[in-house]
Amino acid sequence: MAQPRKKRTSARQRTFAAEISARLRQAYPEAECALHFETPFQLLAATILSAQCTDVRVNMVTPELFARMG
Repeated sequence: MAQPRKKRTSARQRTFAAEISARLRQAYPEAECALHFETPFQLLAATILSAQCTDVRVNMVTPELFARMG
């Protein structure tokens, strides 16, 4: 049986995430998120919806959806 992968420590995860973020900012300096959101959960919901339709349509329906979600 294969050995389980070692988990990164929290500090190591933060360093790794910061490195990835810096590389993405360097590769795509003009990138902007087209989805409208206020919280990480709203971004998650909008991202899932955007896989099924356009970002424009998602931005049309999410205000009411988010209002119902509370």
